[in-house]
Amino acid sequence: MVNSLGEPLMTDFLDISKEFGEQERDYLRRARTFVRDEVLPVINDYWERADFPIDLARRMGQLGFVGDGIDYPGVPAMSAASAGLLAMEISRGDGSLATFAGVQGGLAMQSIALLGSEEHKKRWLPPLARVDEIGAFALTEPDHGSDSLLLETTAVRRGNDYILNGKKRWIGNGTVADVIVVWARGDDGQVGGYLVEKGTPGYDAHVITGKASVRSVWQAEIDLVDVRIPVDAKLPHAHSFKDTGRVLAGTRSQCAFSALGHAVAAYDAALTYASNRRQFGKRLIEFQIVQVRLVKMLQEIVGMQLYCMRIAQLQTGEALGDTVASLAKLNNTSKARQIILDARDMLGGNGILLENHVMRHLVDIEALHTYEGTETIQTLLVGRKITKVGAFV
Repeated sequence: MVNSLGEPLMTDFLDISKEFGEQERDYLRRARTFVRDEVLPVINDYWERADFPIDLARRMGQLGFVGDGIDYPGVPAMSAASAGLLAMEISRGDGSLATFAGVQGGLAMQSIALLGSEEHKKRWLPPLARVDEIGAFALTEPDHGSDSLLLETTAVRRGNDYILNGKKRWIGNGTVADVIVVWARGDDGQVGGYLVEKGTPGYDAHVITGKASVRSVWQAEIDLVDVRIPVDAKLPHAHSFKDTGRVLAGTRSQCAFSALGHAVAAYDAALTYASNRRQFGKRLIEFQIVQVRLVKMLQEIVGMQLYCMRIAQLQTGEALGDTVASLAKLNNTSKARQIILDARDMLGGNGILLENHVMRHLVDIEALHTYEGTETIQTLLVGRKITKVGAFV
């Protein structure tokens, strides 16, 4: 038994790790070392100050943890399972760092990898993978979150340029990014992706303050006023919102892995605390009701693990459907919320102290539960699939 800053405690109850290949084992081992030795000793301070840990973000690039399974020279080779395990393990350390990596690899880099030109890929993917440069993905608007299909930002062709106008909100990395994938409606009325580089006149971003969740990653509110970019800055394979959806489907699966990481962190903290805390002359783990609660938490974690490994298998075979990813994200974020809440309750008053990590995970899971599609939206997506009836309006 180790403390909550050590390795995960007896959560691989079905020996799922025996199915991993050497690559997966290597990524998992190195990520656990990074979380234990570099993230957990300092992250509470960053989180409390709402300060972006750029040094840890750069370190993830140095370790080859950013890439989301993209197959391109200069991007670390990783299977779908490896990418998922990295998301899980980084989330076990901190939700803000995992959110940064998800935006960098799963959104910005995947947009360029799936929909960009060869010139775009060559220019941006290797430095983004190393975190020498930072990327952002600007889709959500002040009035369009779940209904992003109706976005109002425009991209109007003017000779050899596009002129972008609009507003974006909740854009991770938006104030520090070197390249921002801006989603806008073109002259043909279709949604496309446009690469806006840092320093482009008319691009104005400021950090959203007052957050109580994922405090160590910065989300931005962005004003785009006559932002002029060259025609070749448009992603050539982004023809409609369906192409945007291709990027989002992958990030939903990563959300499922991230939720698992948060849940494991909370379970570890609860088991460690219950093993050491004495009340009424006994350790908490000697009480039947405490054992019941721990087993119930583990029961849900094992189910979350099975979801994750199955979607990784489907993604490897390029058979991961949008609604399967939605169901996995829906299940795992919902289960993680309850597990973390139970852990906070088991720690009593000590559960609200940052030093025990549980409270940070409790508020951070709220952001994960919402972004890449709320529980309601994921439910309706799956509902449409099984009933053939759209019930969004």
